[in-house]
Amino acid sequence: MRYLPLTADDRSAMLATIGAATIDDLFVDVPAEARLDGPIADLPNHASELAVERHMGALARRNRAAGDGPFFLGAGAYRHHVPASVDHLIQRGEFLTAYTPYQPEIAQGTLQMLFEFQSQVARLLGTDVANASMYDGSTACWEAVVMARRITKRAKALFSTGVHPHYRSVARTMAKYTGDMLVEADPELVPVTDWAELAAAVDKETSCVVVQYPDILGRIDDMAALASACQASGALLIAVVTEPVALGLIRSPGEMGADIVVGEGQSIGVGLQFGGPYVGLFACKAKYVRQMPGRLCGETVDANGKRGFVLTLSTREQHIRREKATSNICTNSGLCALAFSIHMTLLGEAGLRKLASINHGRALAAAEQLAKVPGVSVLNTAFFNEFTLLLPTAARPVVHQLAERDILGGVSLGRLYPDNSGLENGLIVAVTETCTAEDIAAFAAALKEVLA
Repeated sequence: MRYLPLTADDRSAMLATIGAATIDDLFVDVPAEARLDGPIADLPNHASELAVERHMGALARRNRAAGDGPFFLGAGAYRHHVPASVDHLIQRGEFLTAYTPYQPEIAQGTLQMLFEFQSQVARLLGTDVANASMYDGSTACWEAVVMARRITKRAKALFSTGVHPHYRSVARTMAKYTGDMLVEADPELVPVTDWAELAAAVDKETSCVVVQYPDILGRIDDMAALASACQASGALLIAVVTEPVALGLIRSPGEMGADIVVGEGQSIGVGLQFGGPYVGLFACKAKYVRQMPGRLCGETVDANGKRGFVLTLSTREQHIRREKATSNICTNSGLCALAFSIHMTLLGEAGLRKLASINHGRALAAAEQLAKVPGVSVLNTAFFNEFTLLLPTAARPVVHQLAERDILGGVSLGRLYPDNSGLENGLIVAVTETCTAEDIAAFAAALKEVLA
């Protein structure tokens, strides 16, 4: 039975109120080539449930899962081992929700977990305070840019060339509606970052400088000088971390002076899952806490003096007047935040440092072995578990030929930057604790064969 609560008169009255002649007028901002002008071709109008299940199952079997063989993909999403205990614990009734806990009296488990999550994120990123999570790293990055505008009353954001192109794309999309001016460019295949050049470009019109650490090419640098340059000009330094495991070995952005640190938390507790859902991290200096988007959980005592947890700051439009809101985020990836927090708790500080050390050691071994392939060199002079290979030919077809040999050998820069021919020979390779010596040897042998 179909449920159609509105009459034709109801719809006409609603359209008249908003000044639209027809329902189609509501979709004028969608490009014409993206709109359907009829049924989807070759898609049957109906099928039985059994037939649909079989069809979808056949499509799913065409996928190649990360665990099916040597896997060296990264560029913002990483394969790490997630203990089975994480999946078991996130399904407990005290925790199982993907949403904000509105009623503290019946959501103490979720609230306490989010409080612990905030503490872990703040310590990991080297900041004073963190919120109770965001959608993902890319949207967290944009929220940081908007936050910087609110704080500085300026609207020019400088993006390092090493910021992930997908993060930059999200920022460009949103900036169309806010008036923010984004200054950005593609990276060059050089072993150093462009942070010194960025520092020189900071002026009194700059709201923020956005850098990635490690960056899209796997490069690592000290951002302290850049932080000082931002501070001198009244701009904020925003650091993006897409691989939080790296912070088990390298200095945190907060320690080096970053004002806002955002990132993608998928590496800890959350599987690749063919692209999501993931969990965004957002943290900052304490003096900016009231401009932070999302919500924060805090510790208090109840009427009997017992320890309890509540939502302390909820600065989204659902909770306060819309013009006072700092975000319209309506959920907080709570289940993924729970998985992150449980995995982090199981690791502990010593475990995280050991995990990071294993990642770095295997990446070093892989870089050394791959660099012995004729015509191949490693761009980076410093890296964590991800580095860029320079190939003697375009990397994108090489990736496809490696896949035909059952090896997922990295992400080609030609895929990330299809309009920049100067980057097409670059291949981003990620090596985590899931990559064995046999995997690395197989990768090197296959790459040598493909390039021969």
